[in-house]
Amino acid sequence: MDPSSPRPTKVLAAGLVVVHLDASRYRLLCVRTSGGWDFPKTRVAEGEDPMEAALRATRESTGLRKLDFKWGEDGRETIAFDDGRVSRYFLAESTTDEVSRAAGAGAGAEAPLEHRWVTAEEAEDILPPRLALILDWALERLATRA
Repeated sequence: MDPSSPRPTKVLAAGLVVVHLDASRYRLLCVRTSGGWDFPKTRVAEGEDPMEAALRATRESTGLRKLDFKWGEDGRETIAFDDGRVSRYFLAESTTDEVSRAAGAGAGAEAPLEHRWVTAEEAEDILPPRLALILDWALERLATRA
């Protein structure tokens, strides 16, 4: 990108890194769409609160409703693409690992083709490199308040 050219307008998506504590460790919920593996997310509508957008996307794509934000409600953003797209993720815990395929993911989100609860190591293998920063942030948070 030419440093003298104007910066693109920020286009924000928001999502949740949802974790579930099984018998021995945390597992992370990953969703697969036609674009590959990610965490549940959607584009944030103009005037919409990013946390509310993330909650809506997660409810609509997974059926999960009871989520605990015991690590706080601050989020972490990805590095922006050249076109200005950036995603902000929040960390939440689910008491259940029962996920339902939703009929639709709502406006701004693609319906998932698959859901998978994965270990941190498995997440490293399936998530795209741009989410490494988010995965590291989430794992650090999990380690500090397990």
